[in-house]
Amino acid sequence: MSSNNANIIDGKAFSNHLIETLIPDIKTISNIIGRPPTLAVILVGEDSASQVYVRNKIRQTEAAGMISIEHRLSADTDEKTLLAQVKALNDDDKIDGILVQLPLPKHINEHSVIQAINPEKDVDGFHVVNAGKLATGLAGLVPCTPLGCVLLLRETLGDLSGFNAVIIGRSNIVGKPLGQLLLAENASVTIVHSRTKNIEDLTSQADILIAAIGRPEMVKSSWIKKGACVIDVGINRIPAPEKGVGKFRLVGDVDFAQACLVADSITPVPGGVGPMTISCLLRNTVLAAAQRKGVEIGFK
Repeated sequence: MSSNNANIIDGKAFSNHLIETLIPDIKTISNIIGRPPTLAVILVGEDSASQVYVRNKIRQTEAAGMISIEHRLSADTDEKTLLAQVKALNDDDKIDGILVQLPLPKHINEHSVIQAINPEKDVDGFHVVNAGKLATGLAGLVPCTPLGCVLLLRETLGDLSGFNAVIIGRSNIVGKPLGQLLLAENASVTIVHSRTKNIEDLTSQADILIAAIGRPEMVKSSWIKKGACVIDVGINRIPAPEKGVGKFRLVGDVDFAQACLVADSITPVPGGVGPMTISCLLRNTVLAAAQRKGVEIGFK
């Protein structure tokens, strides 16, 4: 492969394939328990990006033959009301997965809401019980974006044993759980962040480089080892005056044009990790339904 023609990892195609593989399990669950796996989504407020995400999640859930139930609450909803809604869904046996779309309005404590979700229905994988299971190597529901990254890496590289992986970013949503998942794949893992000294020295040694920092096009070619696999988790809106006044375009945390000069393979933005996040949400909902109802399916 020429140095200026990195292999583009098609997250959308792999996401569609992943959803197709779930359909037999969805039918199995439906036949045994008398209904399809069911996901409940709570959206608080009018955040435009969140509305797009929720709309896509609902559309793909229903397209896969599952049930999606949406609860929309106004931006001034208080925490007590939201917690009561979560409890009602916890207590509803027909609900297999619960997703509270983040971010929440500032007057609501996100941690309190996430911890109120029944861990068995926590399809985002953010509850401390699921985080603890992941950290200690036990089976639980895993955060969707890190899971999607690992599935793309397996598809691209095969066995990940022995690879040197560097993750830029230490969030509880991506960086930390992704580190745990890669350790479970027998990769060697380094997590770097805003306080790390000589970041480029570390990233430029990575066979697998994952950027999850939320800073547009921060990672340049000098950060990347020749022949590395680059996974770009970032989704950033930047002005695009060439498209017209007030227009934007989406870019990742990696300078894509530069990275293609040195990387062997790379995820684009959009069309890389993003679609995998939704397909892994569906996967988690199927898994939650199967585990709650004691149904054998084709994965764990």
